[in-house]
Formats: sequence, C-alpha cells, structure tokens
Amino acid sequence: MTTQWRIEGTYFEACNCKGACPCLFGEDPTEGSCDALVAWHIDRGSMDGTSLDGLNLAMALHAPGNMTAGDWKVVVYVDASANQQQHDALVQIFGGSAGGHPATLAGFVGEILAVESLPMRYDIESQHQRLEVGEIAEASLNAIAGQNGEEVTISGHPVAIAPGNTGTVAQSEQVSHRGYGLDWSFGGRTAFYSPFQYQAA
Repeated sequence: MTTQWRIEGTYFEACNCKGACPCLFGEDPTEGSCDALVAWHIDRGSMDGTSLDGLNLAMALHAPGNMTAGDWKVVVYVDASANQQQHDALVQIFGGSAGGHPATLAGFVGEILAVESLPMRYDIESQHQRLEVGEIAEASLNAIAGQNGEEVTISGHPVAIAPGNTGTVAQSEQVSHRGYGLDWSFGGRTAFYSPFQYQAA
C-alpha cells in the first residue's frame, strides 16, 4: 500500500557562500565547500492521517565540493514537540524513504551523522526569519533590499530545494552549529527562503 503524504510551508537555507550563491546554479561554492543550516516549517501537512501541522525539521550539512556531486554529511534535527508517530513520519519523508522530492534530495547525502529530537523555535516575521535548535544551532536572516526596497527574488534555478517556487534572496545575521564535527559560526553570508510543497510521488 502506497503511503500518502503532503506537506507545505516555509523553507530556508543559510550557508557560508559569499555574495549570490553559485550552488543554486550548479556551480562550486565560493569557499570551496559548503556549510549550511537548512530548515522547514510545516504550516499544513499529514501522512496517512497523522497531522504534521506546525512542526519543524532542520539539517546541518557539509558538502565537500559542488553540491550536485553529493557526498553530503548531515545531522537531522526533528522538532521535539512531535509525538512518536509524527517523528517517524518526518524521518520517513525527509529521509527520502517516502518518495517525492525529498527522496531526490536524500540521494545527495553520503552520511547521516545523527538524528536528534530537540526543541525548536522557528519565527517568521515579514522579511526576517530566525531558527533556534536547542542549544546546538541557530540562524537569523533578513531579506536583501532590492529596487525601491522590494525583495530580490529568484526562480527557475536548476538546483532547487523547493522546486516551482520563487525564492527570496537574503543575508544571514548569524549562523552557528556545534557538534558531530560540523562546527561553524559566521554571518553576513548567503541566505534564501521560499514557500515549499512536497507530496508523495
């Protein structure tokens, strides 16, 4: 029997690239390798009748070179407010075993260093977003002001975590992660956010 699921909400990524992130176009990271904190806030979602509304999932990742070459090392953080059914559903979806676009993304992962359940806070306020993952990771970012103060957006980029959506280009205030050999702290670098919709293939 095919598992039925669908989730939608807001996605963001904050990485160590400088300027406009070349990874979105399949080019090499500006620093040679990519360290990033990525996160999804689910506004609405369910898997086989289990509601996933309001939950979050985050990943810390290291890509040793071009993102499309794979071999990513990742740590997965599941919202501690999820019950066991919800936790298992999120791990299945974002781990790729439930199919859909997350399965494509999972194909780039070379090693999952850990899966942890931690308290999360994901705040979205107009053009500012902030994430806290226990005491291990945090990120805050602001949309870049474009012409006439409007958002700078991008669409149709070939390397897309949320395909089919227009993304907003942002800049990080602070991004940090500690643990599992993925230790970094930086700010003033590339960030990006957009709506997302994933579902069973």
